[in-house]
Amino acid sequence: MSSTAAALPPELERFLEHLETERRASPHTLKAYRVDLARFSEYLALAGAAPAQATPALVRGYLARISGECGPVTVARKLSALRSLYRYLVREGLAPANPARALSSPKRPRNLPTVLPEEEVATLLETPGRRAEGEEPASEPLSLRDRAFLELLYSSGLRVAELCGLDVPDLDLATGLVRVLGKRRKERIVPVGSQAREAVRRYLDGARPILATGKDHARAGAALFLNYRGGRLTTRSVARRLEGWVLASGLPRHVHPHVLRHCFATHLLGNGADLRAIQELLGHASLSTTQRYTHLDWKRLAAVYDAAHPRAKG
Repeated sequence: MSSTAAALPPELERFLEHLETERRASPHTLKAYRVDLARFSEYLALAGAAPAQATPALVRGYLARISGECGPVTVARKLSALRSLYRYLVREGLAPANPARALSSPKRPRNLPTVLPEEEVATLLETPGRRAEGEEPASEPLSLRDRAFLELLYSSGLRVAELCGLDVPDLDLATGLVRVLGKRRKERIVPVGSQAREAVRRYLDGARPILATGKDHARAGAALFLNYRGGRLTTRSVARRLEGWVLASGLPRHVHPHVLRHCFATHLLGNGADLRAIQELLGHASLSTTQRYTHLDWKRLAAVYDAAHPRAKG
């Protein structure tokens, strides 16, 4: 079924408008909801039902159909979207009941985040700096930029979308703080470590002015991180550049930008930081989201125990 061609029913459009104006959902979230709701609307149309006429059996049938194409995490997300939709429709008098409320979400696999050892993170972050020393001037600005955004991702635990959304005034190098606009446009202030501040300072002095001469600079405005054309750096470019530095550093693994956020939290916890403080730094709405990092830390402590305790060995 095509999920984007047909227009949505008006009540679904009203829900998306509610998400944008009242819930302050990000463009990425709005796009995901629109695709999910279009798919659901088409399924209902084939069953001869309007959104207000959906029953638990219809919702269950829809989930059963998509479960053959999606994993349990994706199915759970789509069910959550339907619950939110019908909560809104019932509240606005556009549907008599919430047919998704009583349905249970599929069990999600408890996958622990990937985390690099501190030494591997250091190797990765320092690779652009080592490469820049022997580079031609044309490519050195990109290495200075990459070192700066890698240091900032790890130093402050930013999501990659938050990093790419930063403007120059958001960063105060004198106080070592950065203002971040997180999910649902929630603002938080996060510290920036000394090495990240120095890397960003070198980028601002020696690279950003060069990149800002590109043809796309007018559209980038005050964006902190620019691409080689002078436009705002994208999340896709960050991931691609990071993968290149992983290969250059010799690390035997794939590293997504979000891995540096996991490393930030896990390394803070392993060095004695309070879990509530880490929650605030990460911008997590719920402490339960942050608590998954305790599993990683206990794994490290168990390894230390096994290696050190005289009665731990067989």
